[in-house]
This record gives sequence, C-alpha cells and structure tokens, in this order.
Amino acid sequence: MSSQPGKPLTIIVGEGTCGIAAGAKEVYNTFRSLVPDAEMKTVGCVGMCHQEVMVEIIDDKGDAFLYGKVDKKNIPSILGFHKGDGDLQADYLLRSSMSMNGADYLTRQTRIVLRNVGQIDPKSFEEYRKRGGYNAVEKMLEDDMSPEQVIEEVKTAGIRGRGGAGFPTAVKWNFARSAEGDEKYLICNGDEGDPGAFMDRSLLEGDPHSVLEGMLIAAYAIGATKGYAYIRAEYPLAVEHFGRAIEDAREAGFLGKNILGYGFDFDVKIKQGAGAFVCGEETALIASIEGKRGMPRIRPPFPAVKGLFGKPTIINNVETLANLPWIIENSGSAYAEIGTEQSRGTKVFALAGAIKRGGLVEVPMGMTIRQVLYDIGGGSSTGFPIKAVQLGGPSGGCIPESLFDTPIEYEALNATGAIMGSGGMIVMDTKSCMVDIARYFLEFTQIESCGKCTFCRIGTLRMKELLSRICDGEGTMEDIDTLEEVAHQVKSSSLCGLGQTAPNPVLTTLKYFRDEYIAHVEEKRCPAGVCKGLITHTIMPESCTGCSICQRYCPVDAITGVVKKPETWVIDMELCINCGMCVEVCNSDAIRVQ
Repeated sequence: MSSQPGKPLTIIVGEGTCGIAAGAKEVYNTFRSLVPDAEMKTVGCVGMCHQEVMVEIIDDKGDAFLYGKVDKKNIPSILGFHKGDGDLQADYLLRSSMSMNGADYLTRQTRIVLRNVGQIDPKSFEEYRKRGGYNAVEKMLEDDMSPEQVIEEVKTAGIRGRGGAGFPTAVKWNFARSAEGDEKYLICNGDEGDPGAFMDRSLLEGDPHSVLEGMLIAAYAIGATKGYAYIRAEYPLAVEHFGRAIEDAREAGFLGKNILGYGFDFDVKIKQGAGAFVCGEETALIASIEGKRGMPRIRPPFPAVKGLFGKPTIINNVETLANLPWIIENSGSAYAEIGTEQSRGTKVFALAGAIKRGGLVEVPMGMTIRQVLYDIGGGSSTGFPIKAVQLGGPSGGCIPESLFDTPIEYEALNATGAIMGSGGMIVMDTKSCMVDIARYFLEFTQIESCGKCTFCRIGTLRMKELLSRICDGEGTMEDIDTLEEVAHQVKSSSLCGLGQTAPNPVLTTLKYFRDEYIAHVEEKRCPAGVCKGLITHTIMPESCTGCSICQRYCPVDAITGVVKKPETWVIDMELCINCGMCVEVCNSDAIRVQ
C-alpha cells in the first residue's frame, strides 16, 4: 500500500549518537532535498543500533513504515514506493502498520525506562508533555503527597539502584530524608564509563525530560533544593539535550522557586566529568563536583548523611531516575508486578560484541540470559557459537554458556561471580581467549585506578603483569596460583568498588575457564588462537589460490611467493608479528592459525 502522489509525508530520522555515527545527518539532508514538502523530525535511538541509520516514514493515511540501514544510495528506491511509483523495499523494512518483519523481537521487551526513546524529539518539551511527561510531578504536588508518601510508593515498587550495587532506593532516600541539614543535594550519576555500555547516554540523549522529572520526584522525597547532573564530557549530545531540557522545564515552571505554585524549590546544574572511571563511585564523584581530584573516601559517613559540601546527598543513576515518573503515575504496586520478588521492574542492557542484534534492550527482571542473547539479541553474529558473556563491565564477571539459563536477578547473578552492574553485556564467541579477556579488563581497571589504596594500585598492576606473562607463553602454574591469591586480596582489601570488583573478570575466568589458563601455561597454546606469543600463521597450499593479497597487506613483508603458484607461498616466522592481517584479507581461508 502506498500513499497518493503529491501528499506530504512525515519522515522521522534517528539521530542518537549511533545514528549520527552511521550517517544520520547525511540521510536527513538527503530526504530534505528529495522531499522538500515533507515534515521532517528527529528522535533518539530506539535501541536497534545494529540497524542504523533508521528512518520511519508515515504517509497521509497514517500508515507507518520503519526502515533500517538507510543511506543516501537506497533513499530514492525507498521513496519511490511512498510517492506511488515504486515497489516496497522489503529488504530494508523492519516493521509497518500492516506487518512486522525484522523488528519482531521488540515485542519481547517491556519498555518502561525506554518508553519515549525513539518516539519523541528529545529537544521538544511539548512532545514529552503530550506523552504524559511531568504528569507524575503534577500528581505528586496536586494530590498533596507528602515526601514520606512518595518514599513509601517507591518502597512498594521495590526498585533497587540501577547503577550497579542494587541497593533499595527507598531505603537510601529514607537515610537522607531523616538526616539533619539546612540544605540537601540530589545528584544524577550519568558518569557511564563501562566499555560497551551506553544505556545512560541513550536515555540522556533520547528522553532527557524523563530523567529530569525523576530528579524532581527524588528531590521532593528527600527534601533537596539543589541538584547536579554529572555527565561525562565524552557525551556532548547528552549534555546538549539535557541542558536544553533544564532550560525548557525551568521556563515552564517545573524548575526553580515555588514550582507550580506549591512551595517546592529545586533547580539543577550540569557538571561535566573528565572521563575518570573511578568517578562512577559516589564519593569520588562528589569530590569531582567539589572541584577536587576524583578519589574515593572512607565510608562512613555515607553521602546520605554527609555528602556534597558536607551536606546530606543522594546519588541516583540515570536509569533509576527514569523509572520514577512511571512509578508515581502508575503506582508502586503496578511496578512491583513486573520482575521477580527480589528484583522488581525492568532492566536496560547494552548488547555488544559478537551479537547479531547489538543495541539497547529493556527486559523484565527474571528473564534468563539465554533469552536475552538469543530471543532478543539473535545469537552470534560471527557464525561461531557464543562462549560467554561479560556482565557488569570491568567490574563484572564472565558467565559461561552453561549458566545462560540463570535469571536476570541481583542475587542470582551475584552467585555466578558476576554482578548486574549498570547493564553492559559483552558477548564473546569461541574465538575469544578468556585469559586475554581477563587481561583486557584488568588493564582497563588498572589504568583507571586512582591509586589511593595500595591493594588496588599495586595489586591490579601485579595481576596485569601475571596475565601478560601467561598470554605471552611465559607463565607457570605457580603464576596461576599467585594470580588467584592476589585477586582475592585485592577484592577484600580495596577501599572502593573499583578495586573490590576489579578482580571479578579474573576470578570468574579462572573458575569457569581454568583449562584455558592451563593450556597457555603447560601446552604453550592459546585454544582460541588469539595470544600472539602462542600462535603461528601458516599458508595451506591446498586452499591457497596464489592471489598474493596476503603479501600486499602484510605490514612487515613476511610473506613471499609467486603469483598463481600456491605451493610457493610461505610466511617467514622470524619476521611475522602474528598481527592476523593475512587471515582477515585472505579470500580462500588458506591461512591456518594454530
């Protein structure tokens, strides 16, 4: 079905950071030039990052067509159908008013946090209001809910902090509510530093008002009059959109003095973080806002009693705050019906790595890891079986395929040695070396360590050195024992969450993939064929075509041979640096890695 020629179209382009990186600006401009009379809109990322650039076209009949992987080359053919002079481009169509094709896995999600992302223009206050935005704040004030009643509603919901630790939000708020102080602060923690995680960025870019409305609810509950949104400077679009949201909310009377005439005062400033991973820890974040070096301090006193500038302070994660408007508007009991007894509500995950459908997903607590990876994520993107998933970022752990039926719950995930974390889910196939994976995450946390406590400063360095020695084929069985011992010491003796969780990738890979460590040490072999010190590259003449492409791409001229004579091609192992470039470019799978 196509619309009548000449009728105006509504064209909506996804312009989150992932969309922009894929060419969304060029796509927008191309549509604008080809259909100058169309109504053009932009939205945040709907979560289907693997399909960017995404475009939705709504015709005069109200029929909507969502397309993926749009670029300036296929735009004319896509438009042809909507102008009435071409066929429907089914290869790019994800869903329409009449059918669902490649996006049916969206129906398996429960979108509360992401309810508006990809649906509204994040720069439009009016569009947020049309979807019920700020209704929760109005309800809270107009119904004369007391702060205690708001806290009780959140307690009924059973929501726990979505930043990693999973501490009950209502309990945390009660501490600050009852703390003495002439001034109290609320901080939104948008310092998302985990490799492979982009949940907070997408929310701040795509639905900033929901986070701001959540801040208003939290501030009212604890009695805060001032707030800070701590957003890392690497998220310029998030900073821009959240800043715009603050200005629009203030102009509409939802921020500032005497909000909506109910005597409630609250205002927000943005503090841009410099990118230190340790500033995700709340006391280090507070130090950063105060203009000091971002370093954790000993607790107690906890921030809820003595935090920013010595005043009672609550720090909530972006995702936690975005849940609050839904809870207040729909009731805590409605929220508690979603999820499990100990883990209520939904959780947003960022799928990355060897996964077919990378992007953001929001699922009810209790869904299994396997369901997320296969039913929603589509399984492996490489053709090799999925071997493990790193859950919780550098602070989390590697969960093997044998435990993929573990439900997504705080306690169940903790029992595996991993943590829920902020929601990064990095998928690894059988071509991933688990020793190398542990080294990668240890290198990250070691660099990001602030250096304040000895166990974290020195312990992470020693673990990294031991892992490097094992990966280079120089390790011993004693090194494995030492690695495990040091990991336990760092975990139990570090000052803050960074050091306490840094050993998790090491401990979980030792627990579930110890055979790979032993292979590196005793057999001097990397089973996945990744560690350069333990592999060799060989040209197999029976598969080689003699095309010479490997020679042309070799950065060290280690490959020689005569064109079209496969039997003459060899790799000089004295020159070879095991970079793997020959494997990547070979058209006949003639390079053997062993």
